[in-house]
Amino acid sequence: MGWTFVRMTRDQLIRELTATEETERSRNEVIDHTLVGNVLWTVVRVTAKQAGILGLAPEESATLIGCHLLESEGREWGYKSLVEAEHPYYYSCPLRYLDMAPQRCATWRARVHAFHQQRPTYNAAAGAVTE
Repeated sequence: MGWTFVRMTRDQLIRELTATEETERSRNEVIDHTLVGNVLWTVVRVTAKQAGILGLAPEESATLIGCHLLESEGREWGYKSLVEAEHPYYYSCPLRYLDMAPQRCATWRARVHAFHQQRPTYNAAAGAVTE
């Protein structure tokens, strides 16, 4: 899929991407989200209202990790939405999200873990960054 650009602020776009979406076929509820630079990570609970949504029966739910890339162009903000199963080549997903959704791409999750292991950590008590 390509990019979608809209005439709104970054904050407005983030609010739209994290709002609960209700359609005739499903309910998509963002249960957690985190912004890392221009990558918006989401955990979404999809509840089917009819058969055929993610292989679910009506009223069954699935939880997915979403990766929304954000970019500005002039007075517009754009986004490109991906899910874990597509192996987005971005790995700053919060580790806690991996416990919130079933695994859909083992390679991607391994790279998320590697990304976080390579990052320096901040020790608030010591007031310093440690390698």
